[in-house]
Amino acid sequence: MSIFSIFVLLILFVCFLLVLVIMVQNPKGGGLSSSFGGGGQQMGGVQKTTDFLDRSTWILATLLLLLILLSNFGLETNTSTVPSDSKLIDDSEIEIIPETLPEEVFEENENSNSED
Repeated sequence: MSIFSIFVLLILFVCFLLVLVIMVQNPKGGGLSSSFGGGGQQMGGVQKTTDFLDRSTWILATLLLLLILLSNFGLETNTSTVPSDSKLIDDSEIEIIPETLPEEVFEENENSNSED
């Protein structure tokens, strides 16, 4: 298993956790925290749970970004597959195209037009 594969698995795991944390939150402030505690304790529990979920969202998002950036270093680059004697790199075989056409081309063209 390559380093890049490990990074991909970690990225997928962090994405799954991030989705779970975001889905647990309620945009109106209830979410998971509304099911905990009761009565007077609910205000304190709601605030602490909301802070925890907010902080964990930011931590997971930052971790996801860092894993994505670090996964680039795990990519395998094979420089040995590029041939050193490539014709694209070799300047000795550059074909020079003449600016004007040779007269033979014009003569052949005139002959073919006159036969029609």
